[in-house]
Amino acid sequence: MLQQQSVSLDEARRIIDAAEAKAREIGSASNIAVVDAGGNLVAHVRMDGAWIGSIDIAINKAFTARMFDTATKDLAAMAQPGAPFYGIQQSNHGRIMVFAGGMPVLRGNQVVGAVGVSGGTGEQDQTVVEAALTGF
Repeated sequence: MLQQQSVSLDEARRIIDAAEAKAREIGSASNIAVVDAGGNLVAHVRMDGAWIGSIDIAINKAFTARMFDTATKDLAAMAQPGAPFYGIQQSNHGRIMVFAGGMPVLRGNQVVGAVGVSGGTGEQDQTVVEAALTGF
């Protein structure tokens, strides 16, 4: 049986630690979520002061990044009216997020999970998610 590689809990914790450090540095209380290769939640942290409403958004940004193996910020342009993926955010029971803050986690050239960040501006979320990947 072929087994899919996936991000481990220890790896998810390191990803979250790197994200939290960057979020504190830039003053952005964030929700940070890591999903496995199947898009299932491995770990989530809600930093003190982070919006409760952003919990679901962070998890769904990670889910989106894994389901499409691309950064959520890159889906944004493709999801605009007239673009090839217009309306994609309505798919998957509304779980698809088409703004910055979600990125796949790669081991070599294989996607093994994804991370999602929500709580700041799009620019802040993107900065934190990029820093999160340095923990992997």
